[in-house]
Amino acid sequence: MAKAKAKTRRKTQLNNLVRSIGKIIAGRDGLARQAEEQYTVEVENILLTQSRDARRIQELLDGILDFCFDPSLLGLYKKLCRYYYNIDPVATASYVYAYRDMWEDGDLKKSMTAASPAGIATRVGRKRTGGKK
Repeated sequence: MAKAKAKTRRKTQLNNLVRSIGKIIAGRDGLARQAEEQYTVEVENILLTQSRDARRIQELLDGILDFCFDPSLLGLYKKLCRYYYNIDPVATASYVYAYRDMWEDGDLKKSMTAASPAGIATRVGRKRTGGKK
């Protein structure tokens, strides 16, 4: 009888934990939707005006990075990184590293050399010269 009560109590605790986690995730997703609305307006404005304001772009990248668990915001982050690359490739590479450090697992560390400033410059050089570099 005591084992049955303990099992029931553990099951109840587990159910409560699952409900609590569900509420946290729902709150996180709601916050991501709000962030997406606000950041999309800012990013689109930068792209539309072709702003070269590095401080503003970096502030947006810093803010969006916190929400890169969300596919839509990750897409927005990548979009802004692609734009920023033409302004400051080295700083952009640091944002690629920041994303990988925060959101990707350690197996991808091997591929980080390709995302280094030198690796990026080599690939861009190949594109500009038609593959001859």
